[in-house]
Amino acid sequence: MSRLSADDLKMLLEKSYMCRENILKMMRNAEGHIGGAFSSLDMITVLYNKILRHDPKNPKWPQRDRFILSAGHKCLALYAVLADQGYFDEEILWTYGQFMTKVAMHPEEKLLAGIEFPTGSLGHGLPVAHAIALAARLDNMDYRVFAMLGDGECAEGSVWEAAMSAGHYKTDNLVAIIDKNGLQVNGSTYDVMSSAPLQDKFKAFGWSTAVIDGHDFSQVYECLESVPFEKGKPSCIVANTTKCKGLDFAEGKFQYHHWHCEPDKIDEAIDIVNLAKSKELENVGK
Repeated sequence: MSRLSADDLKMLLEKSYMCRENILKMMRNAEGHIGGAFSSLDMITVLYNKILRHDPKNPKWPQRDRFILSAGHKCLALYAVLADQGYFDEEILWTYGQFMTKVAMHPEEKLLAGIEFPTGSLGHGLPVAHAIALAARLDNMDYRVFAMLGDGECAEGSVWEAAMSAGHYKTDNLVAIIDKNGLQVNGSTYDVMSSAPLQDKFKAFGWSTAVIDGHDFSQVYECLESVPFEKGKPSCIVANTTKCKGLDFAEGKFQYHHWHCEPDKIDEAIDIVNLAKSKELENVGK
């Protein structure tokens, strides 16, 4: 198995924090779901820079791997990464919150290159991802389908119907990534509707599972590089993360699931994020 070099780690860390800064700049115009965007961002950064087979110049390339952000409210992270990858001009990001923007509160594939499916109503992404993965089998194509869910989203029954179906059909080109930050809009997932232990539940439906630190770039990369974990089984990655990672006053607080920030506070938040980046960069390679 290949491993990330110190240069790779530095590149991924810098990109993820650049995207955090861009998300904050977008929020000068409007409120947004910053908590899940920041908790999922490190994994999305690894996916687009190191794992997915994709081509920003040819977004509908038939052989591409597919990524579906089932927890569509985390789309600030996806928008920032897609812009960095060159799917669209960065200037589009700054239209967030404006009338007729292409970077809406939830992603829409008819508006923006790089979006595979419109998500926002929770529980839809995994069933659609499974259908697309089955289509690859029918078409004798070898692309993979990655779906990112939130742990709060796993209270939706459609998630478990899809999990049962994928296990039954042995859809081993399907990967579910669960951004397990432990919080949802109105509190702890354990208090609102616990779905723990997620890895055991997916395993019971015939999936092969792994549990990782979703902010450890090496763990994320090595885990994603290993899919499918077992031939004939879909793969589920339960990634332990921190809500609003990188913004210290908001980390681990459900109140920042969705945040309205006064425009004059954005620069302060950007400074905090950049300080967090500097501290993490100091530890790269140690």
